[in-house]
Amino acid sequence: MNMSEKSPNNTAVSVQNLEKKFGEFTAVNRINFEVKEGEIFGFLGPNGAGKSTTIRMLCGIIAPTSGSGLVGGYDIIKEQYKIKEHIGYMSQKFSLYNDLTVEENINFYSGIYKIPKSEKKERFEATIHTAGLEGMESKLTATLAGGWKQRLALGCALIHKPRIIFLDEPTSGVDPITRANFWGIIKNLASQGVTIFVTTHYMDEAENCNRMVLIYHGTIIATGTPEEMKTSCMENELLEIVLADSQSWLDKIAKIEGIKEAALFGATIHAVVFDSSKAIEAVKELLQKENAGEFSVKKIMPSLEDVFVCSIENYDKREPKKN
Repeated sequence: MNMSEKSPNNTAVSVQNLEKKFGEFTAVNRINFEVKEGEIFGFLGPNGAGKSTTIRMLCGIIAPTSGSGLVGGYDIIKEQYKIKEHIGYMSQKFSLYNDLTVEENINFYSGIYKIPKSEKKERFEATIHTAGLEGMESKLTATLAGGWKQRLALGCALIHKPRIIFLDEPTSGVDPITRANFWGIIKNLASQGVTIFVTTHYMDEAENCNRMVLIYHGTIIATGTPEEMKTSCMENELLEIVLADSQSWLDKIAKIEGIKEAALFGATIHAVVFDSSKAIEAVKELLQKENAGEFSVKKIMPSLEDVFVCSIENYDKREPKKN
């Protein structure tokens, strides 16, 4: 059965009050969200936030403590084996056998997913093409560079043509060019109707998602499109201050009245402010008075990193007992 035939209202994944406890520790705290078919959905948060635990529940690897969920129309508690047959899964560990060749790894996964004999050749060639490994079939997987291993692992996770694929920190530890190439493959899959559920802590990658949630201490603390996150999740305005030796000015700028907080952002300073026009004048006044030399101060659209730092800090202030 095609997964979309079983999925209600074009919903690929949905969870209601999903919870996972390990003893007294709550790893995932009664979360709710939906993922539409063909969507790139970002599941974001710092290490230990509950991302991998959630993915393992959705993939039928562990059972939730309470709550419910559907993946491709299948119940995550009662139909775990059905889910495993219909999804692709790739973790940051790449799940490959280093002592096998590229060809042997693909054939192994072809067997795991019970690909019909009549389709094995076509699926093998498609996997090699997805990974860009033409001519490297007989190479030992251990000898492949990280980026090639990553693409091979993705190809193996797709060999049975799943309509939903879970990617758990798939670009962890690979270089920026490889990450960009990988995301090119992901966007192409989504354009073909494949649903992508991806966890990452790289905020620049999160810009590629159609929608996302931010999970922290097992709780979802923000949700929306990248644009919505930047415009509605930030309660205050943001200034970018560019000047020489920005680190030496950070404390002085942070103490200006009207500035909620200031932090280094690369070579510049980002300041969260209550009123941008008043704060810009106050910063200019300080820097001119103290002969800071050339500088610029302007209001900017926050990055997702700004949004996430701000959302986490606000949560920590509201829920100090969890820190």
